[in-house]
Amino acid sequence: MSEILFFLQSAVCIIVGAYFLGRMLGKRAVKRRIQKESNVQLSRLRKLRSVMLTKPLSEKVRPRRFDDIVGQQIGIRALRAALCGENPQHVLIYGPPGVGKTCAARLVLDDARQKEASPFRHDARFIEVDATCVRFDERSIADPLIGSVHDPIYQGAGAFGMAGIPRPKAGAVTKAHGGVLFLDEIGELHGTHINRLLKVLEDRRVFFESAYYYRDDKSVPAYIHDIFQKGLPADFRLVGATTKSPRDIPAAIRSRCVEVFFRPLLSSEIRRIAINAAGITGTPLTESASALVAKYTDNGREAVNMVQMASGVAKENGGEAIFCRHIRWVVEAGRYNKRFQPQLGRHGRPGCVNGLAVYGAQLGIVIEIECVAIPSDHGEITITGLIDEEEMGAPHRRYRRKSAARGSVESVLTALRAQLHIDPASFDLHIHLPGSLPVDGPSAGLAIALAVYSAIHQRPLISNCVVSGEVSLSGDVRAVGGLLQKLAAARQAGAKTAVIPQANSADVSNFNGLDIIAVSNIGEAIRACFASENADSSANPPDTEVLSAQRADD
Repeated sequence: MSEILFFLQSAVCIIVGAYFLGRMLGKRAVKRRIQKESNVQLSRLRKLRSVMLTKPLSEKVRPRRFDDIVGQQIGIRALRAALCGENPQHVLIYGPPGVGKTCAARLVLDDARQKEASPFRHDARFIEVDATCVRFDERSIADPLIGSVHDPIYQGAGAFGMAGIPRPKAGAVTKAHGGVLFLDEIGELHGTHINRLLKVLEDRRVFFESAYYYRDDKSVPAYIHDIFQKGLPADFRLVGATTKSPRDIPAAIRSRCVEVFFRPLLSSEIRRIAINAAGITGTPLTESASALVAKYTDNGREAVNMVQMASGVAKENGGEAIFCRHIRWVVEAGRYNKRFQPQLGRHGRPGCVNGLAVYGAQLGIVIEIECVAIPSDHGEITITGLIDEEEMGAPHRRYRRKSAARGSVESVLTALRAQLHIDPASFDLHIHLPGSLPVDGPSAGLAIALAVYSAIHQRPLISNCVVSGEVSLSGDVRAVGGLLQKLAAARQAGAKTAVIPQANSADVSNFNGLDIIAVSNIGEAIRACFASENADSSANPPDTEVLSAQRADD
């Protein structure tokens, strides 16, 4: 009997030993295969990393200092004021693409790190996220922006998954803790993400939920209990950038942020960027070629791309510089369109007035308003070049109204009749407001009034003159918005004199390059815009205040 038991015990030991030996050898074999595959992949990875192309030109010309960012001194100053103080704010940056929004935000954080009063530490991080690439998952399995919880069902055979423990994963808001979260194209962010982001901005923490988490489960690690009960820290400053207008951004986000505007680049600024980029390529750009680049590009990124391609064409043909023929070839190959350039309308012609308007991302334009007056017994009024009706209101409730420009025409005619005793009914008036460009609503009123006056009296305005202002029924000239952008466009177009509302005179007291005339009523505007011998005595306008455009900056 004892021999049988001994035999059975030996057999069991041999079987169990063989089983565990097989498992051990199997694990070793798997480990060897994994190691072998790992070595193969590491070799491939090293080989890939050993192959490097030269840096693209766009990376070489990327601004490293504030002075390298062209044309955005006002925007950068506002950004520094918002982020470099003792209490940095959330910021929204509006502006067209390729004008330096991202680079400016990076440099401002670098500057804030050096300030003693700034709460940003020297190791504060700049986390950049493209809102167009942030995916929305209703199950919250993965959320690179806010963070998510990997429940055991999605973890596979890992240690936490095998133990049935949910595992929180930090998102960009936590990675940016103590620093800046730069959210590019914030206007493209999904509505659910926006609401979750607002909650994080309020709490400065991220809270997670999971059906697999139990507060009293002692097998759950202490740090996971801490995350579920206290949340992950997310105390950062949001800097959102967008190419959209403020009205396209949710009001809840705007109310929590300081708004900063980066303007479109001028032709001279694009030329500067193009010349700098050409110098880096080793093929200098001629003056005429740089002017051609500025004529077909709207921002620095487009200018750099055009220079890079033209440099390649020039070098391929054995040239040592970029000439106009190289730029023309790039324009034709890339099908570039000419950028809009503000320019003055015709001079010395009765009924023609250069007005000012703003459209897009704070871009000023010069618009030519025309009027023809034909003596008639009927007094018909024709208005062309605009939309008769405008829509306004909330997304779920829309209102239709008469366009502001058409209403402005009617107000102007009433003011001329009441204040200057001009009877429009004695003329057939044809007023043309440019249809290809937006007319800035009531702010075109003064230009319309002067065009009608000029057409009726057949007296041209003084040359190189632009005007902007709203006209009330009593003939007063009221303040308008966006005047700095308008005057910048007028200066670029070659204007010499600008007639503006008296109420706006303080806003432009430091503007250089134009003789600025501030008026308070139509009579003063007529005296300012027409030669003294042509002025109508019936208007009896008082003296006009002329503000010199050569005042020194603060």
